[in-house]
Amino acid sequence: MIAPLPSEPSQASSSSPQQSLYEGSSQFRHWRFSTEQLARMRYTLNEDAVSAIRNAFESDSPGSSANVSFLNADEEHLLVKLYVGKISQLCGHFRFPEEVEATAVSYMKRFYLKNTVMDWHPKNVMLTALFLATKTTNHPISLESYASHIPRTVPSDVLDLEFLVAQSLGFDFAVWHPHRALWGIWLDVQTLPDAPIEELAKAYENAVGHARAARLTDAEFVYTPSQIALACFSLASPTLASAWARSKFPSSTHPPVLDVLEPIKALILRDGSPPDVEAVREVDRRLRLCKNPEKIPGTNAYIKKQQAKERKADEKRLRKAEAARIAMEEDPFGSELAKKAVAADLDDDDDDD
Repeated sequence: MIAPLPSEPSQASSSSPQQSLYEGSSQFRHWRFSTEQLARMRYTLNEDAVSAIRNAFESDSPGSSANVSFLNADEEHLLVKLYVGKISQLCGHFRFPEEVEATAVSYMKRFYLKNTVMDWHPKNVMLTALFLATKTTNHPISLESYASHIPRTVPSDVLDLEFLVAQSLGFDFAVWHPHRALWGIWLDVQTLPDAPIEELAKAYENAVGHARAARLTDAEFVYTPSQIALACFSLASPTLASAWARSKFPSSTHPPVLDVLEPIKALILRDGSPPDVEAVREVDRRLRLCKNPEKIPGTNAYIKKQQAKERKADEKRLRKAEAARIAMEEDPFGSELAKKAVAADLDDDDDDD
């Protein structure tokens, strides 16, 4: 199931007189929320999913849902977080650049703001999100080569979900990342008077580590990339981060940008670590028992769902054929061109190659 997303951003309005490039982006317009909004969205999505899947169980076999222990929103998020962390391992294997990894992480996190793991397992979505990210960041790899380097994976495992993932993203493929803003801050810091050059490289390296940890959190949904980047730099070197902020606000004894850093830093330190493997293993075990039967080939619910889709497709073809017949009968000129157009329209519905 795909859930709708709230349309309003959680922070400043995008209609400000001096709108930044980021405020004009789809990320700002469609993927900014408050922490309360995120919690509510995940709870509502999980509640709706459990209700729909329970009905699917009952349709498949009456009474079968009574002993099923469905996942809650926190457990779903825990499982997604584990596979978000695995994206980094895959990128290391393929030697993909940082941009690909960060984009794939964002795609996967966005996908699960609209979908449930009980419909789509994170492993399959992870593979598709990463493959899609290689294309949208202009670092493409052939599907066959990609699948052949991943154990027990065939091209269809990746391709079958590609449109669903793109649709769930609202086709918003561009992502603004903190690690790029962090690079800009580092370049700026080097121009400060009396900047301790020997500390800069170490501070930047540590800050990049915090930026990568931030990908495991909800920071990108709540704060701007530049805010996250400065928070990461502050975790690595509070002195240099403060010096940079004061250089941007020379007339202020306490730059306002520093006020937002503490909650971001706390979020990264609290949630920026991979989840406990044993806890996730238990969640994954239960997922096998509560997965939507409509998504499992061979079950009665799956067969019924496919039959319903086929009936709907047949009905659509019949309606188009009837509409075409009536249109041809009502054409006083018997236009050959109209007949060809109708025939082409009917052919579009066929699945024959």
